[in-house]
Amino acid sequence: MAEREKITAEIRQWVRQNSEEDYTAFQRKLLPTIPAEKIHGVRTPALRKYAKELSRRKDAGAFLEILPHESFEEDQLHAFILSEMKDPSECMEELERFLPYIDNWATCDQLSPKCFRKYPESLPEKIREWMAAEETYVIRFGIGMLMQHFLDDRFDPVYLQQVSEVQSQEYYVNMMIAWYFATALAKQTEAALPYLEQYQLDPWVHNKTIQKAVESYRISDPLKEYIRTLRVKNGKTKERKERTANPV
Repeated sequence: MAEREKITAEIRQWVRQNSEEDYTAFQRKLLPTIPAEKIHGVRTPALRKYAKELSRRKDAGAFLEILPHESFEEDQLHAFILSEMKDPSECMEELERFLPYIDNWATCDQLSPKCFRKYPESLPEKIREWMAAEETYVIRFGIGMLMQHFLDDRFDPVYLQQVSEVQSQEYYVNMMIAWYFATALAKQTEAALPYLEQYQLDPWVHNKTIQKAVESYRISDPLKEYIRTLRVKNGKTKERKERTANPV
């Protein structure tokens, strides 16, 4: 207990010393799901640097045991420490403990364990579990892991189907689905395009996918022009249309 209290006091002092008033106001606007008093305005590069220092310390585990945390910055430090872990089993165990406590998109999206790049084989089964969870940011994290690790050499079309079947009323889940499919359109065009052509996504997600794809520099202009014609208007889907030309 003394070790936990000591490192917690140290971290909270560090947060106070590195907070910036103007940046606090800016972050509070970006993170509406977090109570304003939990955000102290410490910049991400400083948090990442401090997390690396903490990850090399023996008492880092004592900090990871403290859940829920008091501030957004403590959640960020927790996420960045997990991202530095080298043992995939240990990382997965700590990740499972932490995920249900995530309450914002920034911590969710910036949590990216480096060890998963080397040892991705344990992820597909866990990702299915995360996408079937009830917590908004557990679902979002699962989709994000598919996007990061399984849209290139390890791609399987079944992953597109799994994401398309996620049903949610949560904005931050649906935004991630759209982000996933927009990225898939850039990396796995032939597999992803039918989901728009056949209107297999929720209408809002469908249109948001098109918006994000059109904004992407990785998608060709001819493909952008084509997918613009697939927008859903007034929340209604259209009859499936045949491609008149290959836009890829």
